[in-house]
Amino acid sequence: MYPVTTSFNLVFGEVRIAVKTNQPTLVAVLKEYFGSFVSTSGPADITITAHEAPAQAFPFSFTQKAPDPGKTKVKEEYVELDDGRIVRKRLTGLCFVFTDREHLAIGPCLSNANQIVNFINNRYIQWKLHRGCLLGHAAGVSYHGRGLALAGFSGMGKSTLALHLVSRGTSFVSNDRLLISPNGSGLEMNGVAKLPRINPGTVLNNPMLSSVIPEEEKATFESLPKEELWDLEHKYDVPIGGIFGPSRFALSAPMMGLVILNWDRTEAPVAAQEVHLDRRRDLLAAFIKSEGLFYLPLNDGSEPDRSAEAYIAFLSRCRVWEVRGGTDFYTAANICLRFLETQ
Repeated sequence: MYPVTTSFNLVFGEVRIAVKTNQPTLVAVLKEYFGSFVSTSGPADITITAHEAPAQAFPFSFTQKAPDPGKTKVKEEYVELDDGRIVRKRLTGLCFVFTDREHLAIGPCLSNANQIVNFINNRYIQWKLHRGCLLGHAAGVSYHGRGLALAGFSGMGKSTLALHLVSRGTSFVSNDRLLISPNGSGLEMNGVAKLPRINPGTVLNNPMLSSVIPEEEKATFESLPKEELWDLEHKYDVPIGGIFGPSRFALSAPMMGLVILNWDRTEAPVAAQEVHLDRRRDLLAAFIKSEGLFYLPLNDGSEPDRSAEAYIAFLSRCRVWEVRGGTDFYTAANICLRFLETQ
């Protein structure tokens, strides 16, 4: 009823994705968003179709997905199929239908292009998880072939720290999700092609990001108290390629270390201490990330081990630090850079 008429390709590391749609403007929007990850045509590992259409009615009874911890608003509902799942966004009516072979979005795609971006990235995440990766709630940067993951408990500022490090010469690997897998005796980390979304405070404290906020809005944010600015839920996308250069968004690197932010909003000095997660399991919660509603288990039931012990075993292959004290991104960036430069 809404046949696809145009397409383009993406390449995320070794994974090739074909995106097909009936909405040419959506192609332009997605190409601009994904930037250097747009590729020439070729055989695809994953094919995704996005059908611009009115919000669809399905003859099913949907189940509401419980809000994430700390949230109250129900945003999604779903239906389990014999071989897949339908997820519907309650606010927009955009629906996603996916099995182990089919990946389809239908509804008002163009006006909700950010949700199509997330769907594309979620199909990539599933592809990697099915091949033995573990999913981490972390940002990541790399420097001369050495990768560093940045995790932290809620509101600690891992994306802000990542952008401070990119401003000082590292490459951006990922904003909020990392896929980790063994690489010889070490670890490999693979990022997700999602632009970091940051609040105004992050922009105002990093001069290289000044173009992210329109000039007419800056004065309003600059007048706010520091605490109010910190908690403000007003996000901006950071175009990594546009600000730092097209080669500064690299989706993979050998993972040499993991920094876990566990600081607070005080003036206490920053201290970094190397830890072993088998003895500091309380820190694991800052890194472990559940697969979520857009993940389908393998059909044959042979799911990889995703227990806490599996995460500990993987992360024992790299060095891990806990950063405590007061929130100080400049000092934390110095600590991270010193490790990346000298090991």
